[in-house]
Amino acid sequence: MDIDNGKCWHNSKKDSWRTTLLLAYQSLGVVYGDLSTSPLYVYKSTFAEDIHHSETNEEIFGVLSFVFWTLTLVPLFKYVFIVLRADDNGEGGTFALYSSICRHAKVSLLPNRQIADESLSTYKLEQSPDREYNSKVRMLLEKYKFLHTALLILVLLGTCMVIGDGLLTPAISVFSAVSGLELSMSKNHHQYAVIPITCFILVCLFALQHYGTHRVGFFFAPIVLVWLVCISALGLYNIIHWNPHVYQALSPYYMLKFFKKTKSKGWMSLGGILLCITGSEAMFADLGHFSYAAIQIAFTFLVYPALILAYMGQAAYLSRNHQNADQIGFYVSVPESLRWPVLAIAILSSVVGSQAIISGTFSIINQSQSLGCFPRVKVVHTSDKIHGQIYIPEINWMLMILCIAVTIGFRDIKHMGNASGLAVMAVMLVTTCLTSLVIILCWHKPPIIALFFLLFFGSVELLYFSASLVKFREGAWLPILLALFLVTVMFVWHYATIKKYEYDLHNKVSLEWLLALGPTLGICRVPGIGLVFTDLTSGIPANFSRFVTNLPAFHRILVFVCVKFVPVPFVPPAERYLLGRVGPASLRAYRCIVRYGYRDVHQDVDSFESDLVRRLADFIPYDWCHQQANAGQGNEDHASTSGRSSGEHRLAVVGNTEFSRSLVFDVDENMQQESVSCGNCRGPDVVLKVPPASLLEVGMVYVV
Repeated sequence: MDIDNGKCWHNSKKDSWRTTLLLAYQSLGVVYGDLSTSPLYVYKSTFAEDIHHSETNEEIFGVLSFVFWTLTLVPLFKYVFIVLRADDNGEGGTFALYSSICRHAKVSLLPNRQIADESLSTYKLEQSPDREYNSKVRMLLEKYKFLHTALLILVLLGTCMVIGDGLLTPAISVFSAVSGLELSMSKNHHQYAVIPITCFILVCLFALQHYGTHRVGFFFAPIVLVWLVCISALGLYNIIHWNPHVYQALSPYYMLKFFKKTKSKGWMSLGGILLCITGSEAMFADLGHFSYAAIQIAFTFLVYPALILAYMGQAAYLSRNHQNADQIGFYVSVPESLRWPVLAIAILSSVVGSQAIISGTFSIINQSQSLGCFPRVKVVHTSDKIHGQIYIPEINWMLMILCIAVTIGFRDIKHMGNASGLAVMAVMLVTTCLTSLVIILCWHKPPIIALFFLLFFGSVELLYFSASLVKFREGAWLPILLALFLVTVMFVWHYATIKKYEYDLHNKVSLEWLLALGPTLGICRVPGIGLVFTDLTSGIPANFSRFVTNLPAFHRILVFVCVKFVPVPFVPPAERYLLGRVGPASLRAYRCIVRYGYRDVHQDVDSFESDLVRRLADFIPYDWCHQQANAGQGNEDHASTSGRSSGEHRLAVVGNTEFSRSLVFDVDENMQQESVSCGNCRGPDVVLKVPPASLLEVGMVYVV
């Protein structure tokens, strides 16, 4: 028996490793497309103007040393070994860090907290050891409201820089790949060929977004794998053929020599060197699609060695070829007979990397919208089978126009690199700051560890960020301007959302008003189920009274539906619906609170309505049985005009036809001020299929 169990365990372990390796392979096309194409433009951007390649090779060896240690410290040590562990139920990204912090400390300005939410299986909190220094940090953050605002602005800033990266990465990746044509044609022809070809590829890339990536996604991983093998082989060839001793430049000593010779110009050139870690944030942002082990294996054993070999190979070639110092770039180190095949693979890889960042931009905008921090836009799900594949038409076309404008306006890798570098380092700084808080609040480690993490990695990133900031007039102004605009829009939208909810909260109607409605007042009940969408989780919304005033009739079964978002990545379907009765059973009025996480996929309207009706049909028999068992005890929603309730209805989690008493919660009215609906009806009147003469639109105007 033990032998059989041992065999079963061995097979299970083998299957687990097989799955992990498969995920590691698949992650190449989603996570590492951008990072793997960075050798196309790092050296060219670094030697664009500030420093020059000399006969002593001190500059090229110094740059190689910086590239090696930057790749080692930031993507490998920081992300692979530390930041990837700061996941939120397996999800990564800026909002994952923020939601983890908000669950462990009351610092959220987002209106999404409710007592019943803490019973979600994904709302897990680690038991905090009794450490005074951890509680002091938490109390300090909770005490000052301006710290809550500063934290939200920091998160929004990181989000905006990711959106900016989604604008700049396709431009610089495709442009640098196509620029390989400069070695095969004259300079005049090159100027008139690269820009149109780049713009054509970008237009095709954005025009195909609405089809989704699931149809061609299986090509992504092989393309990136072939590219990594290609640059590894080229790097190894150049090392052996040109300078086998180039490995000596990996010593930090060459960084000191580099600064000693180049001085301030060397510091300014760091704005080009930092491009070697462009795309590192994708390892954390796309964590939910794969696993920690898969991303760790793919980077540590394939991507990292391939990139190091590629950069060493370019440095080895340049150290022995000084005659074309003004043509430093990736393609000069490629043997002439292989340039056209390498060019084709490079263009395909740049498209894959661009596709990944565009999809990531759609995802983070959808998350921002879910948390009430972005204007409502149409979200289209491009795949019914693959979770999280979305397309946002308005954002897609705006990105395309801006991306083409950047390509035509900048016209060179130098300015694009300056802009992209600043956006990349800003996102990494935000991640470092938020991870430091996670170390204290979520991991319950001593603040000295978080401080060391912040100072060590923050100082490295600040050094690069300062070098990018100096290039403000040479391209770095673009992500700053874009971030300021987006942060303003997002913060104003969030502020207005809260004010709108506060207005609804203070102007909700009492239950007595609803109970008084009847035939004597000319109110009739018509057959059917009426859904009244509201931001409130208790009381009667004012917009319903406005509706009844204009049209004195409502359905026999009335359901007040609140769609709200909680600070978790997803809510299990069995825990999504909270249902309760409003008023006496004879009123046939119910409340349904539908909870979503910031990464949840929203079903279409028909599926949502069918699911809601089915859950309501499950709840009504349960409510009747509960009422019989508690006869004589008031269990209705007696909301007063002040917004307080003397006997708020009980809400049951409806996921199955069986109910457990442990899944029933008394609603705490004090927590209701922080729930919000992000529902949105974007369809035109014609989709309702109601004759114009019979259509009545009732709305409310909010003055903030």
